[in-house]
Amino acid sequence: MLDHAALDHSNTDATHALRHRMRHSAAHVMADAVLKLFPEAKMGIGPPTQDGFYYDFDVSRPFTPEDLESIEGLMRETIAARQPFQREEVSREAAQSLFADQPYKLEIIADLPEDTTLSIYRHGDFIDLCQGPHVAGTADIEAVKLLNIAGAYWRGDEHRPMLQRIYGTAWESCDALTDYLTRLEEAERRDHRTLGRQLGLFSIHEEIGPGLIVWHPKGGVVRSLVEDYWRDLHYRHDYNIVYSPHIGRAQLWQTSGHLAHYRDSMYAPLEVDEQEYYLKPMNCPFHIMVYRSSLRSYRELPLRIAELGTVYRYERSGVLHGLMRVRGFTQDDAHIFCLPEQVEPEVGGVLDLTFELLDAFGFTDFSISLSTRPADYAGEPEMWEHATESLRRALEERRLPYDIDAGGGAFYGPKIDIKIKDALGRDWQCTTVQFDFNLPERFDLTFMDADGGRSRPYMVHRAILGSLERFLGVLIEHYAGAFPLWLAPTQAVVIPIADRHQEYAEAVQTRLAAQGLRAEVDGRSERMNLKIRNAQLQKVPYMLVVGDREQEQEAVAVRTREGGNLGAMPLEELAARLAGELG
Repeated sequence: MLDHAALDHSNTDATHALRHRMRHSAAHVMADAVLKLFPEAKMGIGPPTQDGFYYDFDVSRPFTPEDLESIEGLMRETIAARQPFQREEVSREAAQSLFADQPYKLEIIADLPEDTTLSIYRHGDFIDLCQGPHVAGTADIEAVKLLNIAGAYWRGDEHRPMLQRIYGTAWESCDALTDYLTRLEEAERRDHRTLGRQLGLFSIHEEIGPGLIVWHPKGGVVRSLVEDYWRDLHYRHDYNIVYSPHIGRAQLWQTSGHLAHYRDSMYAPLEVDEQEYYLKPMNCPFHIMVYRSSLRSYRELPLRIAELGTVYRYERSGVLHGLMRVRGFTQDDAHIFCLPEQVEPEVGGVLDLTFELLDAFGFTDFSISLSTRPADYAGEPEMWEHATESLRRALEERRLPYDIDAGGGAFYGPKIDIKIKDALGRDWQCTTVQFDFNLPERFDLTFMDADGGRSRPYMVHRAILGSLERFLGVLIEHYAGAFPLWLAPTQAVVIPIADRHQEYAEAVQTRLAAQGLRAEVDGRSERMNLKIRNAQLQKVPYMLVVGDREQEQEAVAVRTREGGNLGAMPLEELAARLAGELG
């Protein structure tokens, strides 16, 4: 029998592979065009990306939009010329000779191990250092478009030269390209940074520091609602919610291994009482201290410890991006300490909690991967096998489709990663369920087993939303700022038509507030239509207009942010409608 799921997966993989080759080839064609227009240009790297490609260049002046048009025009000429891509293996000396006037290529060559097989790709007169793969010829690049220009430090190091990066995209048909450009426009409309300013949700200030978020009152409401739901759900699932400090002594981070393996992402130490302290990059050691605070018995396990814990990690300025990539963020972190036989039900419980939580915020489409043991690993093979099989069975018992990322686990344990799809079909990494065979050893965690001996617990890291900042950024873009009623910072705006209706408008607001609804009165001396338009721009779900008739009938005229006019409605009927929508 034909396995349609396997066939679809195979077709998807083949499409991705084709696009990868096509986009890699398009990057070469773009570099060829740049060198024709700017013969002095020095080439960096030009890889394919998920939706396109880029190439980095060192040129004497900034590229302009007009340059992009010229480059794209030359690319189309090369594509029309149907030039074949030809691979050739070369010696290190030959490669150095071919790229003698390209210092960035020479640096790449010098950094490659001596036993590396070097290869070049040619099309027409253009040559690039490249391992491939590529399509057969330029004619196989069906639809291409250059998108924008950005700065990029060479090899991501702010101490190295700033290069100019040209981004482009390539697709298998003009229709596919048009669809992608339409999605790009929609993504720009939904950009959480723009909506964050427009809706007054958050801001970032140079005076405070890049990558550090200031939440405004309306953003604070949304964040509080997310946190409150998270806490309530965790209490219902028998988690113990804790709070931990923002700093810890150097000794703690030495024991955990962070200073040895993660120092580059940690901020410089603070000196307190002649002792070094570090801002915490992770919450794990603090939760371990909770576990170690008393002698544990097997009867106490599983012990589930959770925290909305703020951590600080150094991110290069070039990768900071609104709420999505920051330097200070709050993780919905949890650690489960359990017996070996409890592992599978605990993982299953995490999955159930995950889908309940994500579903509440409107995410119902997922992709899941299971990462297995790498070549270099901590712990015993038997522990890895037991943990991996527990993860696998938990997924299969729930009939959840997943991919295997062979060898993709961290050195300290296998894991499940869950990506959510937003309204535009984009994947976002949120949930991770990660075993750790390293920290229990480092901190010598034990419990008293049924025989009175000392045994080592299994430890499971778990984050569902990932970081609140990033999740809220995804949430803003998923809903384009038009949050469902329960998450909307302002659920209704009461709009008096004239000054004489102000008192009644305030009475309506008071009545709604008494029922737990977040309502405001727009009492400005502006035209009613302008107030309605302002509320719609602020993505307020309901506008409640009040005038003489509404005041006499103890009613409101109801409009929606989508432009719908629901007409006059008694206050009691409105309250019932909102209560029904809130569930």
